[in-house]
Amino acid sequence: MGKAHLDRALQDHPNHPFAIEWHPFQLNPDMPAGGMDRRAYLEGKFGGKEGAVRAYAPVVEHAKKAGLNINFEAMQRTPNTLDAHRLIHWAGIEGRQTAAVAALFHAYFVDARDIGDAEVLADIADGIEMDAAVVTRLLGTDMDAEDIRTRDAHSRKMGVNSVPTFIVAGQHAVPGAQPPELWAKVIADLSDQG
Repeated sequence: MGKAHLDRALQDHPNHPFAIEWHPFQLNPDMPAGGMDRRAYLEGKFGGKEGAVRAYAPVVEHAKKAGLNINFEAMQRTPNTLDAHRLIHWAGIEGRQTAAVAALFHAYFVDARDIGDAEVLADIADGIEMDAAVVTRLLGTDMDAEDIRTRDAHSRKMGVNSVPTFIVAGQHAVPGAQPPELWAKVIADLSDQG
């Protein structure tokens, strides 16, 4: 939702001053490498089925208001996202970082694919014109995994504890899915300063 709101504001202000970069932050850094059953995860996190339903009801409502169709019912697994963050990093090297993030979001939230699975990640890489064979080979190694963990830990030390969290001008943290109107104001303020 946060990305959708920001994207809307950026479309309305094509001369915006932002350079968008995506940095690693895992909501569940202790998630088992293979992920886990989504229902078991949610019920464990929120104290049972009723708690999970209560926690997710506002998310569903906000997603609909933002014009997003999140397919919660089809999601079977909660993934470990370390490898997805590695893919985002490698996509950034090739100038395809935002495309990778958009493809990951669509794969997970719309298509309910397991974005912790190497085959899914290779397919996503192929879909954004990256070399899927290279990505598959890299995913079979620990390449950049420690860098991703270190960058994630750095964000936590700086106080980031949720997603999305936007860092504006390298110094202001804006947590949460902010409405396009807030981003329009930020864009105007930064443009006036520039």
